[in-house]
Order: sequence, then C-alpha cells, then structure tokens
Amino acid sequence: MKKVFVDGREGTTGLQLMEKLQARKDVEILEIEPELRKDLARKAELLNAADVAFLCLPDDAAKESASLVKNPNTVVIDTSTAHRTNDAWAYGLPELSLQHREKIKNSKRIANPGCHATGFLLAVYPLAAKGVIKKDENLSCYSLTGYSGAGKKMIAEYHENFKHIKFESESVLASKPYALGLCHKHLPEMQKNAGLSKPPLFNPVIGPFCQGMAVTVGLFPSMLNGVKSFDELREFLADYYKDCEYVSVVPASENPAMLDPTICNGTNNAKIFVFGHEVHGQVTVVLDNLGKGASGAALQNMDL
Repeated sequence: MKKVFVDGREGTTGLQLMEKLQARKDVEILEIEPELRKDLARKAELLNAADVAFLCLPDDAAKESASLVKNPNTVVIDTSTAHRTNDAWAYGLPELSLQHREKIKNSKRIANPGCHATGFLLAVYPLAAKGVIKKDENLSCYSLTGYSGAGKKMIAEYHENFKHIKFESESVLASKPYALGLCHKHLPEMQKNAGLSKPPLFNPVIGPFCQGMAVTVGLFPSMLNGVKSFDELREFLADYYKDCEYVSVVPASENPAMLDPTICNGTNNAKIFVFGHEVHGQVTVVLDNLGKGASGAALQNMDL
C-alpha cells in the first residue's frame, strides 16, 4: 500500500483529490495536524515519508514544498503552474506521446498540466508534432470553463449571487471573458509543450456553471498540410488517440448541434470534436476542469 500526502488539501484541487483518494483502498493517506498545516518541519516530515506527495498549492508555496523533499524515492506531483515549463520535471499529460508517458513513469517530479492547457494540447500537439500544422502558425484559442476553475473565493461569490437570482437574464448568469491582458498563466506551457515558436492568442471565458469546460482551436484549410478536409483531420486525431483510455474523438455522426461543456464532468475523460467545412473549422476538446484538468490527471499520473 502506497503512502500519499496532499499538501494543500483545503483548496479546490486538494479537496477533489482527497475525495478521490479516500475512495481508494490501495493508498494510505498521511494527515497533517490542522494546527501544523504551515509548519515547515512537520510538512517536510510528511513529504519525505510519502511514496507520492501531491502539491495543491500556489506557485511559490509549491516551490517551497518541493525543495523540502529530500527522500530520493518520493514522487512529487505538482498541480500548480510552478514547474510546467521546467525540463527537469515530466509534463503530466501522458496521452501526448509515448515519450511523455515514459517520462512520467520514470520520473520523481511530475508537473500536472493546467486545465486550459490540457484541452489546447490535446487538440494541437498531434498536429504540430506530425507536421499537419506549422510550428510557427498563428493560432487562436478560446476556452469556456466553469467558475470552479477560479478557486474557492470565486466559487463562494457565485454561490452567494445565485441565492439572489430572479431572472435568467441577470448579469450574474452571463459568461465573462477574463485575462484580458492576453497573458494568461497557462500560455507558457501551452506554447512550450505544443512545440510552437509563438504563443497562441488565448481567450478564456468563465461560464455560469460550476464545472466542465470546452476548449476550442480555430483552423483554416490553408493551415493544414497533408490533410485535405476536416473529416480527414478527425480521422487523423482518432487514429492518434486510438489507444488512449481517457481521450476519444467523437465521430461526425455524433456531433451535436449544441455542445455541452459539462458532458465529461465527474470523469477523467476528454472528448474531442471536429467541426468544419471547406472554408474553416475547429477542434473542440471537452473535459472536466476539476477532473482531467486537475485532480483526475494527478491520480492518473500517480497510477503511471
């Protein structure tokens, strides 16, 4: 039985992770005393006693906790942004390639991907890696996500506002674009791990729902090399992910008229949709921002 420790169990990802771990019979959860939650000596003791240590912390705190791990056998899985572009850490999205999977399996340091980045990379990485699109292409991405991705404070604000809603047209229910400085914190990992020479134009949007997300990348036929149509692009992606347990490409016959960003909620699955015609198209990836986009991916990496 593996010993696991969750550093930062009070946050959104930490709470989800603890819930999943508590449902398993193959792990022993190491607990820190509430009054010692910020005691570095006690924290270091538990981190080094664990077979697997999850860091569910802000970036600076995650770096501090990672530095406390001296046990060479402890596997650290960091869910923050802190190490996602660090080559010394495995990037924890195993579906991207066999090389990614093997590095995760053999690494003691794993950086869990961001939720927006997970959707973007599942759409773009195969295309860039196999030369279907150029690595210097000007890409644009928008991502509609549940408000749970903004953390405990935003969740509390939405829940408080929902108490006072009288009409569905009230502004609290509107989708809200954010990160309008166009430098969202997921951009560096999106660019680096897709192998792109420039960052995409990225527009994240918080939707009036708690959980789930749909990440969309727009494409034009002139961008595609060796793929003659968006139907062929769908076939290419389906073949690329054919052996993946958690990632699937939806057949054209099952494409909905209206896409629900919550269809993967409560799972570690990601569903890829391809829409398009002779003028333009898009690849949309639907996943649970708290599942495949956070705690589900962390557990998948632990199991690897």
